[in-house]
Amino acid sequence: MANVDDKHHLISEVDHEVHPGPMNIQFDSSDLRSKRPFYIEPTNIVNVNDVIQRVSDHASALNKRIHYYSRLSTPADTALIAPDHVVPAPEECYVYSPLGSAYKLKSYTEGYGKNTSLVTIFMIWNTMMGTSILSIPWGIKQAGFTTGMCIIMLMGLLTLYCCYRVVKSRDTIHSLNTTTWEYPDVCRYYFGSFGQWSSLLCSLVSLVGAMIVYWVLMSNFLFNTGKFIFNFVHHINDTDTILGANNSNLVICPSPGSGGHSDNDSMIFYANDTAVQQFEKWWNRSKTVPFYLIGLLLPLLNFKSPSFFSKFNILGTVSVLYLIFLVTLKSIQLGFHLEFHWFVPTEFFVPEIRFHFPQLTGVLTLAFFIHNCIITLLKNNKNQENNVRDLCIAYMLVTLTYLYIGVLVFASFPSPPLSKDCIEQNFLDNFPSGDILSFIARIFLLFQMMTVYPLLGYLARVQLLGHVFGDVYPSIFHVLIFNIIIVGAGVIMACFYPNIGGIIRYSGAACGLAFVFIYPSLIYMISLHREERLTWPKLIFHIFIIILGLANLIAQFFV
Repeated sequence: MANVDDKHHLISEVDHEVHPGPMNIQFDSSDLRSKRPFYIEPTNIVNVNDVIQRVSDHASALNKRIHYYSRLSTPADTALIAPDHVVPAPEECYVYSPLGSAYKLKSYTEGYGKNTSLVTIFMIWNTMMGTSILSIPWGIKQAGFTTGMCIIMLMGLLTLYCCYRVVKSRDTIHSLNTTTWEYPDVCRYYFGSFGQWSSLLCSLVSLVGAMIVYWVLMSNFLFNTGKFIFNFVHHINDTDTILGANNSNLVICPSPGSGGHSDNDSMIFYANDTAVQQFEKWWNRSKTVPFYLIGLLLPLLNFKSPSFFSKFNILGTVSVLYLIFLVTLKSIQLGFHLEFHWFVPTEFFVPEIRFHFPQLTGVLTLAFFIHNCIITLLKNNKNQENNVRDLCIAYMLVTLTYLYIGVLVFASFPSPPLSKDCIEQNFLDNFPSGDILSFIARIFLLFQMMTVYPLLGYLARVQLLGHVFGDVYPSIFHVLIFNIIIVGAGVIMACFYPNIGGIIRYSGAACGLAFVFIYPSLIYMISLHREERLTWPKLIFHIFIIILGLANLIAQFFV
């Protein structure tokens, strides 16, 4: 333990600094130095450094000693604070959602955030938007049109309430200073090491699930992009061999009567052509293209820092806005095609109520998932009293975005001649590879995912290797083995189970069980019980939320 003299060495004598340079994203403490730890627990907040290390060996050793001492004290103990001379220059920090969106949080010289409510709302919206948006129309199809719209609104309200409980969770701890805490710290306080490691496991599940979805989608987009270029060069019209709507705004049914994809569905008509045969052999959706990505992405995962890729995060917002434009334009061109049959399906329409609706709830659990980083995002809000209001507005905008995309795609899908059951898990697959607007969307999404994928890999590495080895880059061997496992999982799924809707709903229901449903409700009930304010209605309501989370996960295996 450090004695009094040690503390004098570990605390700066300078009370006021010009450039304090916070190393974690804490902005609501009145003491600037108390929010500047030199070491950051590897949670979902990543400090992005340059490839060249700025920390000397001496400073690194001091960092490890401070970290060791900090484990011997409570999280609120401010006795061990990094000295000013070992704090690196201010760096830019990023907060990530499980599906890869990232928002840059800049360093500040004051103790409070400087983002207005508008910026905060946009941050939450941008972080929550991810690849789940591509599966929302499929989820509505699985649940039924009316049921799907109701479920989106109800899941939005339920996840909003649970997120609100996460935001208020630190306020339930009165005996300690929790201003610098994140949600895993709250879980560790209430549930000990089990809470810490279980929250880490759930976070890793969401990250690995997102990386697998990314690999499947990148393989899909790369395949369709290559096919578009090949058909354009060889003047091939591949739409004649696909079941589709016979008009200028073609919508296709790539896998009628089945839930999967044919590998090179639209090229069969030209099988006698030697060039096409060679193209089909070497450019196959599930047999070759997923392996081509290894040579490009595996080396990028081994970088010590993802700072270069973080510069392209704006592409995520651009991609979502372009998808909204694409869906709006296509729906105007196609018009609406709706018939309402409550329980009995017809040749072209699905019933309004279907018992496959848990597939949509699983997708939405991940689509509305921001609970692991919401505290950090709201810490940067200039007006802390508006946090709850801004959170509600952000969730409303996300819900409206999902409703807009899902309803327009489902309603405008041309039935007849196609059945609504033809809506794919990735709705872009319902447009042929030769469609120019869809080609642009795939290019946008492909490039965005290729830049975000290394960020997700770095984040997973920080969480797992940082906790297990105490170092996010223990050696090139450790990192390479870890990355090979992650990439291998993506390749296997892209080859044998390229269903992004299934992957999203399983990973969403699994990670959401703890972060969304169980922990927020349990922490709130425990805090009320300790204060002797727990009533039967509150107890029953929050137990019901936990039961819903369990049912959501279990139902994924039976529908």
